[in-house]
Amino acid sequence: MCRRDPGVAETLVEAVSMSALECQFQFRFERWNCTLEGRYRASLLKRGFKETAFLYAISSAGLTHALAKACSAGRMERCTCDEAPDLQNREAWQWGGCGDNLKYSSKFVKEFLGRRSSKDLRARVDFHNNLVGVKVIKAGVETTCKCHGVSGSCTVRTCWRQLAPFHEVGKHLKHKYETALKVGSTTNEAAGEAGAISPPRGRASGAGGSDPLPRTPELVHLDDSPSFCLAGRFSPGTAGRRCHREKNCESICCGRGHNTQSRVVTRPCQCQVRWCCYVECRQCTQREEVYTCKG
Repeated sequence: MCRRDPGVAETLVEAVSMSALECQFQFRFERWNCTLEGRYRASLLKRGFKETAFLYAISSAGLTHALAKACSAGRMERCTCDEAPDLQNREAWQWGGCGDNLKYSSKFVKEFLGRRSSKDLRARVDFHNNLVGVKVIKAGVETTCKCHGVSGSCTVRTCWRQLAPFHEVGKHLKHKYETALKVGSTTNEAAGEAGAISPPRGRASGAGGSDPLPRTPELVHLDDSPSFCLAGRFSPGTAGRRCHREKNCESICCGRGHNTQSRVVTRPCQCQVRWCCYVECRQCTQREEVYTCKG
């Protein structure tokens, strides 16, 4: 697929970086702060934790977002702007501008990620979480319009479809992570009979309860997450992590307490724009306290 579609390889690299940065931003105040270096990433992806579900969703969302933007920016040979043929020309709308091509990107992502055997319980969960990422992207699409006419009368509007900023996508997926469903097999997997996946008691999986996974775009996971307090296969632990005393030190430090260090920092302040064309700032010195978790 990368050989067939020039521009895809570069967009994949961009999507991976964007997804990782957004993951780190969303979990910056959590025990697991999306540390993916070295063995941690591989170990996490082998298990079915909530964090794994988030990684699959944010990755597919990042790829969908990056591809749609690459199409509208002219960086792909096989796609261009979204022409949105399904929108009706109401109120003298004229379809113009250059919309993000979500139709192409979502189709590409589904083909790129693929679907493994439906008998593989873990594969179905991963594919479901991938689709959640794509659906969150689709749900955030907005129609942006620009008015034309005498004295701004807006007799004609040029409209195009635009994706939500990726920070908004990350925020929605973080909320879904916090409300993720733990699911399990209703049959004996040890005997090689991976049957339907059942949600927790009190949560219906779909019409009649016969669907293998929830029809709603909720993240699902198979395993309970570790505490991430101590260094291990899945994270470096929280010893030495910076925290905010009033916000998350107690949670992140796992009851071990925190160290307080006072330091003097110098930062630009009282900045003014000078004509023309530079910014002039004073250097202000202040003392601040830094809190880090004890080992």
